Amino acid sequence: MASRVRPVWLLVLLGVLLAACTNSPPPPLVNSPVASTQPSQPADPTQVVVGVDSVAGGYNPHLLANQTTVARTLGELVLPSVFRSAPDGTPQLDQTLMNSAEVTSAEPYTVTYTIRKDAAWGDGPPIAAEDFAYLWDNMRSQPGVADASGYKLITSVSGRDGGRTVEVVFSKPYPGWRTLFHDLLPSHVLKDAPGGWAAALTETFPAAGGPFSIKRLDPERGEIILQRNDRYWGPSTKLQQIILRKADPSGLVKALTGGDDQLGLFPATKSTSDALAGGNHTLAVSTVPNPVLVQLLLRPSTPLMANPKIRAAVAAAFDRDSLISLGTGGGPAGQLRADSLVLAPSRPGFVPTIPGGGSPAKPDPAKVEQSLTEAGYAKTGGAWLRDGQPLNLVIGVPGDREPYSGLARLVQQQLTAAGIGSRVLNTNGDQLFSKVITATPTPTSTTNAAATGDSDSLVDIVIAPQPVSGDPATDLASAFGCRTGLPDGTSSPANAAGFCDRELQPAIEAALTGAMPLSDALATIEPALWKQNIAIPLFQLADVLAVRPELSGVSVGPPLVGPFAGAPEWQRSVRR
Repeated sequence: MASRVRPVWLLVLLGVLLAACTNSPPPPLVNSPVASTQPSQPADPTQVVVGVDSVAGGYNPHLLANQTTVARTLGELVLPSVFRSAPDGTPQLDQTLMNSAEVTSAEPYTVTYTIRKDAAWGDGPPIAAEDFAYLWDNMRSQPGVADASGYKLITSVSGRDGGRTVEVVFSKPYPGWRTLFHDLLPSHVLKDAPGGWAAALTETFPAAGGPFSIKRLDPERGEIILQRNDRYWGPSTKLQQIILRKADPSGLVKALTGGDDQLGLFPATKSTSDALAGGNHTLAVSTVPNPVLVQLLLRPSTPLMANPKIRAAVAAAFDRDSLISLGTGGGPAGQLRADSLVLAPSRPGFVPTIPGGGSPAKPDPAKVEQSLTEAGYAKTGGAWLRDGQPLNLVIGVPGDREPYSGLARLVQQQLTAAGIGSRVLNTNGDQLFSKVITATPTPTSTTNAAATGDSDSLVDIVIAPQPVSGDPATDLASAFGCRTGLPDGTSSPANAAGFCDRELQPAIEAALTGAMPLSDALATIEPALWKQNIAIPLFQLADVLAVRPELSGVSVGPPLVGPFAGAPEWQRSVRR
């Protein structure tokens, strides 16, 4: 009997095995309210996922090319700074790094810094005077850096007590000295590294000196993992990990509302703002102004734009309102119109200085015609020509960054509509700011470019970021000040506009050194700059900050810094 039953059981077992090996259709998705709002991964209270629009490098926050949210975030969490911003934006000594920092001599003007003895880089060496000297030397001598004018006043940086005491001597008094030596870099790794300063933090952080370190940096995957720095000598962070994860705007909103991300920080366009405001969720949403203005620079260092009549015509050709609308995406940043050449619109007490009526506030076709006619051009067949050569300008743009790349297309369209020819030199920011606009043309190339504007090294218009610091006098000098001499007999690199006015320079220097109140200096300088059509500021960049209720301790942060200033204190609860 048993022998007759066994084949039946074998057939049943074989049928079960065959069924298990077939490609059966998956179970249907459940689209219940619970399924659509619960995170797809188990909650980890020691980890926070932050949705961002990009994690692309480079990450050196001292470069114009890297004025991005992710570069500032990594600098804030991974690199040491002498001063950090208090909640009201005033500089406050970071006592996890420093014992003291104070002016110790008026003549010569000297600031003495004392570093804590336990402050060290994650790979062992102490944070010391050589890190101060490395940053100073590169900030005053390398092209494409941001807010360099304060460093150019320094004549020497020396160390004693094993490098724990740093003496910094200035050529003149500098009231803004507290803005210096933020985001210190590990000189022991970088000073002899291949590529030197130009390659510093291009793809990774070689050593950490802050509360977090980099566990993984993977732009291709769109993810950066920050982990608690176990070698940090200061207070331990509440979280073990912060993950920066890239997604498009719709993906960011979905990840936030679904609980996969606990925080989102991304460009404040109207579409994302509307999606966050209209969703069925409990997100806390706010706008975070960034320390960056978007501007057009009409560079008088090129043969064509050296002619003030051509600059006047170009400025009159732009529809600034349309450029602002496109660049801000119709979102909250549109309320941060940069109607001053120096001060950010988010600054308390901000007052516009842009001239009313005509250009650059509004397009002025009559001004275009008058200025180009006075410059010797005649309009033929819809184009402006002189000596048979069409007016043709080169527009430089960091094509790897938005909103600059999108703005370049509209700038070109507006010039075309005015009969002014142009082409876009679409290169990456590092190349543009450190090489292209700082190149010294040969006499031959200058002669040719004067006729056609067709030399890559002679960029006539740049769509560029203008960093905003806690010291507007420093911003003024960095953006519009003349070159200064260096000890080796050379000069510091020119500003991004390639601009220098020897008549305005004394007032710029007086504001920088405190010899003249900034308001008095700006009252003289800004009208002259507007008249010369050197820069056309557009708007201040801004991010939308969206936070889920299980994440506590998050705020918009100090002015011009942002929410990551408080990241070491963030805490995440597990929602049940």
